[in-house]
Amino acid sequence: IHWSNSSEHKTVVLGSLDRTVKGNRFCGMSLFSNSFGQPTVYAYVGQRWKPIQDNPQLFVKLTGGILYGYVGKYKNKVPLNYGGFSPAVIPSFGYSLNNNDSVQFLLLGNAGIMLAYGHRF
Repeated sequence: IHWSNSSEHKTVVLGSLDRTVKGNRFCGMSLFSNSFGQPTVYAYVGQRWKPIQDNPQLFVKLTGGILYGYVGKYKNKVPLNYGGFSPAVIPSFGYSLNNNDSVQFLLLGNAGIMLAYGHRF
C-alpha cells in the first residue's frame, strides 16, 4: 500500500528466503518486481526481537542491506541510489500464528507499507 497513488504503480510480486543464525539474527535475499515493474533484488541481514514477555507471539524485525533495481527514470524513487544500488533499512512488526507461520507489516520508508506472510521450513 503506497502512501500516495500513482498511475505508474504496478502490482508488486515478491519472494524472499532467509536463514536464521545464532542470536535471532538472519540473512537473506528478496527478489521482486518493484512498484514500477522493474526486476529488483534486496540482499540483507537482520535481527528479530520479542519485546513483550507476556505475548511471545509478537515480534519486531529490522533488516538492513543493499537494494538493486530502481534504474532509469525511477532511479530517484529510492534515496542514495548510485547506478541502481541503494542502501535500505526495513523495520517490521509481526505476529507468529504458530511455530512456522507469521504475518508481518513492513514499513517501506516514505513509500508505504507491505503486508507479508512468512513460513519457516
